[in-house]
Amino acid sequence: MYMKKFTYLLFSIVLIALASCDDYLNRPTKTDMNDETYWSSEQNVRLFVNGGYTNYFPGYSSSWSTNYVPGVRGELSDDATKTNKQSNILINLPADNWYRNEGANWLQRTGAAPWNFGWVRKWNLLIDRLVTMHENGILNDEQYNHWNGVARFLRGYEYSLLVQSFGDVPYYDFVVESADFDNQYKSRDPRTDVMQKVMEDFDYAIANVRTNDGNNTINKYVVAAYASRFMLFEGTWYIYHPGSGTDALAKTFLEKTVEYANVVINSGLYKFDTDFRTLFGSETKVGNEILMYRYYSAEQSVRHCIASYSNLEENQDVGANLSTLKAWLCADGQPYTSSTLPDAQSWELKNMAKTRDPRFEATFWDEPTSGNTGIYCVKFIDRIGPTYSFDSNTETRPAKYGSNTNTNGFPCMRYAEVVLNYIEAKAELADKFGGAAVTQNDLDISINAIRDRPLDQEAIDKGVQKTAHLILGVYPDDPIRTSDPEKNTLAGVVESKLIWEIRRERRMEFCLEQRRLTDLRRWGKLELMQGSNNPDILVGAWCDLNTTDTLKKSFNLLTASNFGTLKIKKTADPNVDDVVTFDGQASDAGDITSSNASEMVGFRIPTSISDRDPILPRNYLEPICSDVINQYKDRGYTITQNPGWEQ
Repeated sequence: MYMKKFTYLLFSIVLIALASCDDYLNRPTKTDMNDETYWSSEQNVRLFVNGGYTNYFPGYSSSWSTNYVPGVRGELSDDATKTNKQSNILINLPADNWYRNEGANWLQRTGAAPWNFGWVRKWNLLIDRLVTMHENGILNDEQYNHWNGVARFLRGYEYSLLVQSFGDVPYYDFVVESADFDNQYKSRDPRTDVMQKVMEDFDYAIANVRTNDGNNTINKYVVAAYASRFMLFEGTWYIYHPGSGTDALAKTFLEKTVEYANVVINSGLYKFDTDFRTLFGSETKVGNEILMYRYYSAEQSVRHCIASYSNLEENQDVGANLSTLKAWLCADGQPYTSSTLPDAQSWELKNMAKTRDPRFEATFWDEPTSGNTGIYCVKFIDRIGPTYSFDSNTETRPAKYGSNTNTNGFPCMRYAEVVLNYIEAKAELADKFGGAAVTQNDLDISINAIRDRPLDQEAIDKGVQKTAHLILGVYPDDPIRTSDPEKNTLAGVVESKLIWEIRRERRMEFCLEQRRLTDLRRWGKLELMQGSNNPDILVGAWCDLNTTDTLKKSFNLLTASNFGTLKIKKTADPNVDDVVTFDGQASDAGDITSSNASEMVGFRIPTSISDRDPILPRNYLEPICSDVINQYKDRGYTITQNPGWEQ
């Protein structure tokens, strides 16, 4: 039920518990709790913490939910395009405190948080109760330090998301009482102060959380991995959003990124020993790359729908566009513009699958489809799942590949992110703050280690090869780096070729995982989502629409219903206006006569496509919604609005 009262919304106690998370990160259920009797054992503390797992490690979410799920259900970034008008980011000031009715898609697609401090209260409440349990002898020193570290980690996690959304936010490290209006309606604290508090929480957590607290639970390395993510965001935000923070703090947060990442790297526990597709399509946590995994179970009725939107049968809300296709590195370590591999300049998907980094073949189906951009993402399903669409063989398709009964798990945090956070922070420190120069070893334990991931047999059979190592000082000079779309962004051109290649590696690694938009925001690159600035986002993949044996079954778009609407762009050059529209006429008998059917070969233009509304500088931060502003005012308090959202 929608909560009208701000005080109840902001400071309601989130009391959520799960039976167990050792094997499954299940959907939380609300339970009654007697605060006076609950805090009697470590097990009860564990149950209290387990209630936050699906909030912080959502995976594929549950059932039909699309909250924070991978982008086949609607990624919002320069990697993804749909038919008709492109989805807007938040345009108008919303009224809803929870963003349930307005702007929810924007928040979900950024991976950030709504204006809701219930989770902050939950972790402050836990921290408070742990003190009493320790004083009463219910928890020994080790138990107290561990769970206090877990609580402080989750509080830091929550505040990191709030800061990503809103910048300055009220900071609470204590439980606010219901009658304490001065604190309930306190002013926003500077993000620089909040994130220094977050850093202190992360430091404490890494020093005290257990290295092993059971299968698939929060441990020291999980804490360090996520801490490296949030410190990297904050450090780079200050660099590319001048005036938001000091150089000294940017340097501190980037140094913390390196420090936290090294906790994971130096543990020696994690390595790249599993092929890329298996990380997402398996029903179990496979290999030694995954730090936190969300399991699903048919027996426990914990399932999702994302694999069904990856099975080649269901339409995907969005598809990859020419902008992201141009970004993928070739197997010789060069962009397609300078690669010497045979067929590297070919845009046929089968050739791209063979010549590009192996993650391309693992991410996309290697034949054109009838979808909105002509290319289909199969990253979030195993190798077998899509084969049931061949020859319309869907009658025998197992439940785990259809509807909302999918059971493959999701790698919520994997080692690849840790090492990419590490190498980006190292490069930024060296480039901007006189830090130690990046070494070949730095590249070898990060980008090159990822490129050495094993290939599965299907990829090998297609001729896919591992991408060549990145060699210190020998970096590609990608013409896209200094192109007009890159120049017309908040942060402008990336001068460092190394930083450009690190960003490219992130784009390939996290493609359609709802991570790209977070990167664009911190880099000052949101304007790349504007078609007027970056026309390649309004163009799809290459296809020959005269070929009808795609997917081992026919699809034919050259029909009378597509006269005047089906469009093809003949070249990949955004400066050349060479769009061809399918023309013709149909007889009473249904026979089609077209003068240009043979020309329907090139890059697919999504149906009725148009650009999103203008992206403005204010869109880098969320507004404080009008309900919050009015509720402050009604109580005699004032809260400031983010720049550009003032009315």
